[in-house]
Amino acid sequence: MDMIKLAKEIIEGRRLSEAEDLSFFEDCDLDDLLRGADMIRAHFNGDKVDLCTIINARSGKCGENCKYCAQSVHYKTNCEVYDFLDEEEILKSARENYKAGVDRFAIVTSGRALSGEEFEKCLRSFKLIRKECPGLGLCASLGLLSREQFEALKNAGVSRIHNNIETSPSFFPSICTSHTIKDKLNTIENARLAGLDVCSGGIFGLGESFKQRIEMALTLSKIDVVSIPINVLIAIKGTPLEGMPHLEEDEILRSIAMFKYINPAANVRLAGGRILVDKAGKRAFNSGASASITGNMLTTSGYTIESDRRMLSSMHRELAKAAN
Repeated sequence: MDMIKLAKEIIEGRRLSEAEDLSFFEDCDLDDLLRGADMIRAHFNGDKVDLCTIINARSGKCGENCKYCAQSVHYKTNCEVYDFLDEEEILKSARENYKAGVDRFAIVTSGRALSGEEFEKCLRSFKLIRKECPGLGLCASLGLLSREQFEALKNAGVSRIHNNIETSPSFFPSICTSHTIKDKLNTIENARLAGLDVCSGGIFGLGESFKQRIEMALTLSKIDVVSIPINVLIAIKGTPLEGMPHLEEDEILRSIAMFKYINPAANVRLAGGRILVDKAGKRAFNSGASASITGNMLTTSGYTIESDRRMLSSMHRELAKAAN
């Protein structure tokens, strides 16, 4: 398969589907694959890297049994545990990130679904942020919510919800049995019906095959997500996946590039596990990625806004130099 030719066809309007044999992604020339993905990124997303930050507003005590997660009550980990944060603490974090120049700010909570007084506190927090940080994109990652809850979030200023499908439909039951991928997809549909954009991706390195990563990318293409966060598993002691080996960098980059070919218009967003890609993920930004979570991740450390801005500025200078 000529990956550069395929990239040009995608730029001109071709879209890949499950009706095609896409197994070539697993063994095509890596350099050509990455170059083609970068061409697609440049056409659909330009050179602006969308940066978002997260505040973990409720941590631990999650009743779900996702095998990779430090926050599940089913596993013994060193996860920090606390109830929903005070609104002023959340607002303070939003202000700091806003001043640092991030594009989006997300409130994230552990558990199946945020509800009751904690959900009301979350709504009040979003309203405060909207008032004090004009222009800052607001995102919510609060579990398996109803359409009515998503409508309330939209009225509070939220423009996008985050709900990862985590992996392919065929592999999902191997990772979680306390809820289903159908529950995830129904939640995403509730958000779309409420008029919200959707950010949804997952995790590489859970034990899935490359074919199942392709299946995951195709699943996301059907629900028209605008942002695809890509995490790479860093196994956490105490979880059932604690012994899983790290993915090699070339396999991570191949997977990211494949996602870009299948979801050309979406922002492929680097998230947890960036440390496994050399130079803070720099190669990934030349392989189809066009966005990133920055600052501290949920339970694995990320990169600071300042360090990411330095890296991206350096990349812009290199592009300008090459153009001249």
